[in-house]
Amino acid sequence: MPGSSSDLTRLRIALTVFFALDGFVFAGWVVRIPAIKEQTGASASTLGLALLGVSAGAVVTMMLTGRLCHRYGNHRITVVCAVLLSLSVALPPFTHSPLTLGAVLLIFGAAYGGINVAFNSAAVDLVRALQRPIMPSFHAAFSLGGMIGAGLGGLVAGVLSPTRHLLGLTVIGLLVTAVAGRTLLRLQPPAPPENAPEEKTAPRRLDARTRGLVITFGLIALCTAYGEGTLADWGALHLEQDLDADPGLAAAGYSCFALAMTIGRLGGTTLLERLGRTRTVVAGGAMAAVGMLLGSLAPSMWAALLGFAVTGLGLANIFPIAVERAGALAGPSGVAIASTFGYGGMLLGPPAIGFMADWYSLPAALTSVATLAAVAAVIGYGTRRATAD
Repeated sequence: MPGSSSDLTRLRIALTVFFALDGFVFAGWVVRIPAIKEQTGASASTLGLALLGVSAGAVVTMMLTGRLCHRYGNHRITVVCAVLLSLSVALPPFTHSPLTLGAVLLIFGAAYGGINVAFNSAAVDLVRALQRPIMPSFHAAFSLGGMIGAGLGGLVAGVLSPTRHLLGLTVIGLLVTAVAGRTLLRLQPPAPPENAPEEKTAPRRLDARTRGLVITFGLIALCTAYGEGTLADWGALHLEQDLDADPGLAAAGYSCFALAMTIGRLGGTTLLERLGRTRTVVAGGAMAAVGMLLGSLAPSMWAALLGFAVTGLGLANIFPIAVERAGALAGPSGVAIASTFGYGGMLLGPPAIGFMADWYSLPAALTSVATLAAVAAVIGYGTRRATAD
């Protein structure tokens, strides 16, 4: 088992690469959705149904992946899912109807959900071995990969067809997997340090109490992922519709949020070492609640952009902490449960905001993000005894 510092460093680098690759490939697909919509002749509603294939494939696969990781190991499943993700991202341009698009997105979603459970589980093992709260650094890599993938996708959108662009992502994904995957497959999961307390050296059995704690951390993940999904889908519309921002500045709303979240995650390890998990969750949830109240109710666009940035900083490290604690408690099964809750929150956010916007108004609906961020802070404080700081 890798126990030397060089082995652990190589393992950390390999996992970081896979997190970044996941964000890069997913963002590259997202920026080509408008072109795929035109190609398939889908209406807004049928496209929405087809896109549910990603979500359905991910949610269904996450729980299965937890069991596969137990049987075959986190590293092997990470590499297999990376290959599937890289291959499946090339499929959408070859579809010509919403039905076939939904079918191939089921495959893409399954690979996306599977790799998220596998590499988060591997990261939990490394956190336990290093006895340092480095989980946010991996999620920072995912965010950076997504920003690079989206930026590159925007640049090539006018030059390359969706087919060539997404095939290019396949080639890049397979090459990166071949290089980083060799390192990952050569290194066994790290053993916990000999001086670690017994309760920290291995996941607990998934009894009723442990399952309850894992579900609680899953609820924290849900509350924060709800905000991520909401701002991705509704932030720009709020700035354009309610604050009269031009489309270019409106698009900057999510960029401010994503950049702030990335910066927050890059500093997450230092923050956790100074404040501990409980204080980080409570402070982050409170900050996100205040930020989103400003972002949703501010009378000017610039104040709203500031609110979005504060929200991103607040939410940045809560999801990684929730997933890491669930994994520390119950291994890959814990990661799968928390990830499923989190992904469910990301799916729940956009349609819930739509309904509330129809009933009340979009600014009022967006305050639900602040409410759930505050709920995450309260739950985080309530789990302080189960959260090792």
